[in-house]
Amino acid sequence: MEKRTRHNAPLCSSRRSRYFMPRKLFKRILPHPSSVKTHPKLKFLGPLLEDPNLFHLNRHSVSLAFLVGVFLALALFPIPGQMLLAASLAFWVRCNLPIAVTLVWISNPITIPPIFFSTYKLGTFILDTPPIQFTGTMNWEWLYQELGRIWKPLLLGSFSAGIICSLLSFLLVRGLWRAYVLYHWYRRKQR
Repeated sequence: MEKRTRHNAPLCSSRRSRYFMPRKLFKRILPHPSSVKTHPKLKFLGPLLEDPNLFHLNRHSVSLAFLVGVFLALALFPIPGQMLLAASLAFWVRCNLPIAVTLVWISNPITIPPIFFSTYKLGTFILDTPPIQFTGTMNWEWLYQELGRIWKPLLLGSFSAGIICSLLSFLLVRGLWRAYVLYHWYRRKQR
């Protein structure tokens, strides 16, 4: 039996493949722009939310949102207002607002310890300094005592990881999006 769409038209393979375009995937995952614009806590932004570039799902706006979100997630320590900072940068560079704000949650209470450890190791590698030996358990008292010794490599490693990972994610999203579109364009042309 032939598959049919919601409007009772036959579902051809080209329509089925369009459903999995990157834009369609992001549309299914992200909140609808009208729900963001009418959110009571965002009413103070008023006309700023009317910029259509903040909600466009194209290669340019999504890749810029990855650049902003990943950089803020890794380069800055998890600070209060990190989402507000991501939203401000999204307004400034006119990229997809929901994606940029969502990506700052890469650094969350579960991922912070491995991120800090990795960025600290990267910082010690860049500075060519020996890392401190972790003995016993790491707790707030230990962190307070060792902060004077670890802040430089941690800060340098965080900024370096933020720059590297955000640029890689920007290029990866752009490249994958372009490859996906070209692949489906080529398949359509073959039919």
